[in-house]
Amino acid sequence: MSQTNQPLPPGFQLESYRIERQLSHGGFSIVYLAHDANDLPVAIKEYLPNGLALREGEGPLPSIKPEHVAAFNHGLKCFFEEGRAVARLSHPYLVRVTDFFRANGTVYLVMRYERGHTLQEHIRKHDGPLPESFLCDLFGRLLDGLDEVHANGLLHLDIKPANIYLRADGSPVLLDFGAARQAMIGEGEILKSVYTPGYAAPEQYRGRDGIGRWTDLYAIGACFYACLSGQPPPRADDRLENDTLVPAVKRWRGNYTSNFLELIDACLRLDPQQRPDNARALQQALLDGTPLGGGNSLFGRLRQIFAH
Repeated sequence: MSQTNQPLPPGFQLESYRIERQLSHGGFSIVYLAHDANDLPVAIKEYLPNGLALREGEGPLPSIKPEHVAAFNHGLKCFFEEGRAVARLSHPYLVRVTDFFRANGTVYLVMRYERGHTLQEHIRKHDGPLPESFLCDLFGRLLDGLDEVHANGLLHLDIKPANIYLRADGSPVLLDFGAARQAMIGEGEILKSVYTPGYAAPEQYRGRDGIGRWTDLYAIGACFYACLSGQPPPRADDRLENDTLVPAVKRWRGNYTSNFLELIDACLRLDPQQRPDNARALQQALLDGTPLGGGNSLFGRLRQIFAH
């Protein structure tokens, strides 16, 4: 049975932060606009999975059924540890976590508030596929940030256009890490929706085994595909049964460079071992754009680059 959590009300004092309003509400968390002690705007993310905890009425404490306490506490621990890990990252294209704390029986992450709009909104407002030059610049920067994530031993695991923010100056910010949600797979049917269909790699549907840097790069390929088609690729679990995905090199031949299209298809390989697994090398291949001689395709070059 589905349930919806009541957000903290406007004006609620949360430690040294004052809640102004709810920004978004997903199945795993609620994000608020708030102000700190200096009256500066911040975004605060509250761990509150709908399937495990329910806040009703005006009280801040959620109600958790006894059979869900262990799963809730496991997710809370993962969420807190992820906040601690992400807070160590400092990169212009990654969300900046400035504080994290426990309160009201749950955990909160405080992040720098960014003004702009999501890539998902940009795709919806744009008439037709996005230009290659725009995408190369945008994802060249994002891959720089993702390389920083991977270099620190972390994974994002929920890269999608809705989690890519475009600032007013056009620079991107990668938001909302999903590793804590992924860690909760296996906690029961109630938490199955911890990944985003279309952007989640096939290994994410199988649980925690087999995920790695290549998992994030599948999502990068899916984001590229969405920027061209307006929609994500078919679900990876469906593709494993019957792959109806039209390769980018076929669907957009003549509208984009062959290297660019081959890169997208390389990222969307169902077999993780056939997929790129290094964000820095993928960035270089994206920004290079030089036609490869000797009959070599970009995919063949990537396979050499990422060979173990």
